[in-house]
Amino acid sequence: MEKKLIVGPSPHVHGSDTTQKLMRDVLIALAPALLVVTFIYGTRVLVVTGVSIAACVLIEFLIQRFMFGGKSTIGDLSAIVTGVLLAFNLPVSIPIWMVVLGALVAIGVGKMTFGGLGRNPFNPALVGRVFLLLSFPAAMTTFPAPSAAADAMSGATPLTYVKEAMKGGDIKLSDLMPEISYDNLLFGLHGGSLGEIAALALLLGFGYMLIRRVVTWHIPVAVLGSMALFSAILWWSDPETYVDPAFHLLTGGAILGAVFMATDYATSPMSKKGMVAYGIGIGIITILIRTWGAYPEGISFAILIMNATVPLINKYMRPRRFGVPAKI
Repeated sequence: MEKKLIVGPSPHVHGSDTTQKLMRDVLIALAPALLVVTFIYGTRVLVVTGVSIAACVLIEFLIQRFMFGGKSTIGDLSAIVTGVLLAFNLPVSIPIWMVVLGALVAIGVGKMTFGGLGRNPFNPALVGRVFLLLSFPAAMTTFPAPSAAADAMSGATPLTYVKEAMKGGDIKLSDLMPEISYDNLLFGLHGGSLGEIAALALLLGFGYMLIRRVVTWHIPVAVLGSMALFSAILWWSDPETYVDPAFHLLTGGAILGAVFMATDYATSPMSKKGMVAYGIGIGIITILIRTWGAYPEGISFAILIMNATVPLINKYMRPRRFGVPAKI
């Protein structure tokens, strides 16, 4: 009987991690934030999140079944992760049909158009979020006050509140900041999208993913560190015009974006040097948009912009290859 020797490219030794295991760990890491947001905003959070998950899974299944053919990919749990992250980028008051539309764009355009998981150049959840923000800005920037705090700021996020108040140029930050409670920022008792108001829970999830080695520290630390440094320079130069670093880190989607969005395997660099450069780029662009841009928040746009640079970063900041240092 003739035996065939099959020769294939490396690597020949595979680890025990699978996409499903990694996605399961991400979902576990997001669970504390979901519980906190549900406590703050009520059961409407579960409705928005559940619809987002169901829509993402169903849309991926239908596209895979009727357009691509072959084995279904929903078992890898990546569509569920996209659904949760999309929901975390939406206000709790958003109409349900917009959630479904955002899921359609996230999965149909941001992911499956490019061939599915691992081939998409842009983070799918952010593609859906930015589409909704540009198409329905009123619905995407309307935030009810958290039901868990009677004295919480309502109507706008802290970033929007400060940016709009400073637009005229005749109000100083020293007049505004006493109205903003840093305790509320830390514990999420302020208006915002679902992923903006659970800072401590998101950091807890980050710790879990570090322990499980789902992500490394390089991208989140580079994003948050560059945001803190850049905003600190501005704040030190003129504290009456620019807000302090703590405000930037605790508001908007800074922590959600740095920990859960920017670290997406398919859309982030491979090497540690590349991760740091990528993270620094996100942090700087975020502060630039927040400070001088038209939108009070900027991390979604910053991540998508830096997603586009990942092929270039991978080309010039390659990881070690079989123990041989890469030429940069």
